[in-house]
Amino acid sequence: MKVLAGDIGGTKTWLRVTEFGVAGPRVLAEQRYESAAYAHVSPMLSEFLAGMGSPRIDKACFGVAGPVRGDSARQTVQVTHLPWQIDSRTLAGEFAIPRVRLMNDFQATGYGIEALAESDMHILHAGIPLQHAPRLVIGAGTGFGMAQLIWQHDHYEVLPSESGHADFAPRDELQIDLLHYLMQRDGRAFYDQVVSGPGLVNIYDFLCRRQPAAASPALRQAMQDGDAAAAITEYAARVQDRLAGEALDLFVTLYGAWAGSLALITQPRGGVYVAGGIAPRIIEWLRAGGFMRAFLDKGVMTPVVEAMPVQVVLNTQVGLTGAALAGSRL
Repeated sequence: MKVLAGDIGGTKTWLRVTEFGVAGPRVLAEQRYESAAYAHVSPMLSEFLAGMGSPRIDKACFGVAGPVRGDSARQTVQVTHLPWQIDSRTLAGEFAIPRVRLMNDFQATGYGIEALAESDMHILHAGIPLQHAPRLVIGAGTGFGMAQLIWQHDHYEVLPSESGHADFAPRDELQIDLLHYLMQRDGRAFYDQVVSGPGLVNIYDFLCRRQPAAASPALRQAMQDGDAAAAITEYAARVQDRLAGEALDLFVTLYGAWAGSLALITQPRGGVYVAGGIAPRIIEWLRAGGFMRAFLDKGVMTPVVEAMPVQVVLNTQVGLTGAALAGSRL
């Protein structure tokens, strides 16, 4: 059985064909694409499959950055940050694939958690894990993603969310000022604006307004020349720029606090998994303690979250693996 899987995002798209047999899954081909270079996902799929000699695909599953609508008969999704409208029935007909499923990209990440090895993760907090208990996967990237994992018979099923659009809740005076800054600028403050790559840039800009003399012209230029969030991280770590370091510290604190709040809501005694593109790049900041201090700072509920294991997912292909695994079960 050959399964076509995709991890479709506003910046990049990964495609993979996996053969599932008695010996287990075997990756036949995999390719990364710049999403914006294509008018739609269909030409990308055509190019990818043609490069493999146009093999017969039995099933397909795509994790997509955006909310999925519809049911098992037909699903559609408007890709966030791209003018792509994807339709499962259209793809099935165009590429002669009997079964096609679309899902939120973080839902695909959730399915991929089961396939991870110990070496794919870094433990931040051991906790006391319970077998088959609910799990929580979260992650900051272009936005903030979250999914819940619920044990069903012999594997975890995954419930998607749009928690990145939940209202931002500040915890101290500095964060209240950040809330006011975002509301005055955008009319609303939500977690995508603070716990994501663009969120780190928002935090740095906010701190620059408070401390204009501390802002680095060299860092500003680096932000304009390339990935702004990556530039802030680099200057915090390599150059030891004070304001960049403060921005990253605040980012990690907000990340941990929101993760702890979501853990209180979902009760993931099976574990909290911090995925997404940013976490592996700032692993030293996450290990420094600010993330877990904020995660555990829940008053009388601190013992509840203390029992929850917290791990960073180092494998950046977990979403693609999850899409392939979910596709194989169709």
